Amino acid sequence: MNANFVLEELLSMKNQEKAEFLRRFFKTGKGQYGEGDILLGLTVPMVRDIVRRCSPLPLIEIRKLVHSKYHEVRLAGLLLLCKQFKKAPPTTQQQIYDFYLENARCANNWDLVDVTCRDVIGAYLLDKTDRSILRQLADSDNLWEQRIAIVSTWTFIKYGQFDDTLALSKQLMHHPHDLIHKAVGWMLREVGKKDKIVHWEFLETYATQLPRTALRYAIEHFAPEDRQYFMQMK
Repeated sequence: MNANFVLEELLSMKNQEKAEFLRRFFKTGKGQYGEGDILLGLTVPMVRDIVRRCSPLPLIEIRKLVHSKYHEVRLAGLLLLCKQFKKAPPTTQQQIYDFYLENARCANNWDLVDVTCRDVIGAYLLDKTDRSILRQLADSDNLWEQRIAIVSTWTFIKYGQFDDTLALSKQLMHHPHDLIHKAVGWMLREVGKKDKIVHWEFLETYATQLPRTALRYAIEHFAPEDRQYFMQMK
């Protein structure tokens, strides 16, 4: 089994009608964040099913997938990294982590980031004291590396670790792109699911500085009166 096998499996299921819809959904038009991306018209479950049936591939083969011109093929490559990371010994996990970082800009749409970075970057850093790489990614000039930084903290939140999410939310607070605003608000909302007090205290301090989109995402599950309270803060 190799990269060509995965590519051929994905190409055999392409759906032109669905691809047309996905091109609009993932903003692939001129001047949009996904400009020029090529969609095959496959759903994430379809790609996951192929990945599930794949034997482990060497990183040199996965590299061919994550550098593909096809959106779903890049997704398959990234999902293979996630799959192989879970069962790998520590030395191999570090190799997969390093590989993900080296090729992070290939995760060049929000779905590619969101379904993979937490299971490699977040998982690798979970027991590490030095997580400065996340600050570096957040300070990158690349939108997708910046989104990887904040979304990777989802893994930490799951285990009740909030400091990195809150620090990165402050670091990215004035970012110009709404994809970062949404990611920041989303991660803050996840913090709130684990600890309402931490969530509330952060919003009490920073609600007036957060972009409105980030704030709306962060308070989405609040009672109507609490949402109104934060939206009307001056």
